[in-house]
Amino acid sequence: MSTDAAPRPIHIAPSVLPADFSKLGDECRALEDAGVDRIQWDVMDGQFVPNLTFGPDVIAACRSAVTVPFEAHLMVNTPEVLLEKYVDAGCELLIIHAESTGHLHRCLGQVADAGARAAVALNPSSPISLIEHVLDLVEMVLVMTVNPGFGGQAYIATMEPKITELRALIVERGIDVDIEVDGGIGPNTIAAATAAGANVLVAGSALYRDPAGLAHAVTDLRNRAEAAQAPGRAA
Repeated sequence: MSTDAAPRPIHIAPSVLPADFSKLGDECRALEDAGVDRIQWDVMDGQFVPNLTFGPDVIAACRSAVTVPFEAHLMVNTPEVLLEKYVDAGCELLIIHAESTGHLHRCLGQVADAGARAAVALNPSSPISLIEHVLDLVEMVLVMTVNPGFGGQAYIATMEPKITELRALIVERGIDVDIEVDGGIGPNTIAAATAAGANVLVAGSALYRDPAGLAHAVTDLRNRAEAAQAPGRAA
């Protein structure tokens, strides 16, 4: 369970990966209408992960469709090469994988220089020690609960102790940093991830599979996460 005495606000940040790519603007509007806090763009280059998705032009084409913030999860090698393009496309938050660049500290500084907020991501096999020395540069850490590359994968529950360890480190240092989780998040997993210490929840397939629709799915996930934060709840 989170060691933070004051639970951080819950944010639901859906991935558009399961959406209909032929009408992404409409899909973003539907998510905004459903009450999401922000929208995540899973940017994949076919090298860092075995899949190809969105470039900055696609994201830019959707920016005017909604007012909710955009975040770009850059699952790419050498993110420093194009990161400014994603800021120009309208992404307020850029998530850089610790494993994707040889100069993580400098890359996170580039995000700030480009006018965006920086976050750092860890693959399931990557230890927290990889990012301990850049926590002062980020406002969020993404703990991957699947191996990145494809949507619809099963949640890796063994990441929960990692989330708890990271939350304890953040509390110990007294820094203002969110923890995001991404991968397999749905009605059956969101409570455990939140109780471990996460407060920004990325959901994709679970939202689009809900037979009652997106608004119901978003509300249900938010309620489950907030209940998991309640004082005295066992992790």
